[in-house]
Amino acid sequence: MLATREYRSLMEARSVLAGRLDRACVADPFARLEWLASLQAHCFADEPVRIFQAIERDAECWLFARMRGGRRLSALANWYSFDWAPAFLGNPAPVTQARLLEAIARAMLNANARLDFYPMTETDTLLRAFRRAGWLAVRRAMGGRYLLRPEGRDFATYWRGRPSALRNLVKRKGRGDPFSISIDDRLSETLWADYVDVHARSWKEPEPALPFLKALAERESAAGALRLGFARLNGQAIATQLWSVEGGTAFIHKLSHDRAHDQASPGTLLSHAMFAHAIDVDHASLIDYGTGDNAYKADWMEQRATLYRIDCFNPRFASAWLPAARTAISALVG
Repeated sequence: MLATREYRSLMEARSVLAGRLDRACVADPFARLEWLASLQAHCFADEPVRIFQAIERDAECWLFARMRGGRRLSALANWYSFDWAPAFLGNPAPVTQARLLEAIARAMLNANARLDFYPMTETDTLLRAFRRAGWLAVRRAMGGRYLLRPEGRDFATYWRGRPSALRNLVKRKGRGDPFSISIDDRLSETLWADYVDVHARSWKEPEPALPFLKALAERESAAGALRLGFARLNGQAIATQLWSVEGGTAFIHKLSHDRAHDQASPGTLLSHAMFAHAIDVDHASLIDYGTGDNAYKADWMEQRATLYRIDCFNPRFASAWLPAARTAISALVG
């Protein structure tokens, strides 16, 4: 017997899940309930969640979305999410996954005119399920995700394979060890104050989600997975990087540096130290640079995974027809 349910709060979902999407049970950090709850609290506090569950015997599928108004739902994800996907429990076979997803897609037809899911790397099962359920679903490539697999290499071997321009830059700017480099796995209020200070002087736009990043750093610190790096000059932090490492994967969450020191390349020198630590100390089998096609990432990484966005339109709502046509045309022309 296959059944679907909808929940209107993460608290409801948490009660039903009873820890089955917690760190101890889920390897993917972006699928955990703690990640989703933090996103909702700090980044989407004004957008109510809609959570869909399909159950068939011991197999379950959970889909976490947020309301954006106008009968539109989006994936509960943003630029901090390296990947988004429905969560399956009970290790269902692919055919069962498809059946569970189709049941959720049919349930979502009742009250929603538009859906969008991004960022996704594996899309085939979801795309087919929503189409079978009656949605007009369109998939588009939307950027990429840079990856590095050391495959047994130590850092020195990896580094010899980097572009000569990058290696020469690090050699030139690193003469005399101009910066003091530190990498901490435990967060303190002093370290966080340094992080905020660097970000305030960064080339980046003002960070809208510092509370989210602090919550992330606190969770990873408590789990021993945090890698918070700093480059300091005369004791002052001028570059910082927020990484986490678990299950053999190093995740690069956020980079910032003081733009007044651009010519000295503190961020590049800090990256050199962070990659060395991930490869030689943490023995990471995968380093993930997250979403974004920034050109500088290609110098450090060796693979690019395409990210996709899936847009779904409900033909029962006339308001979805024109956006569906425009999206389909956009997908055709690239």
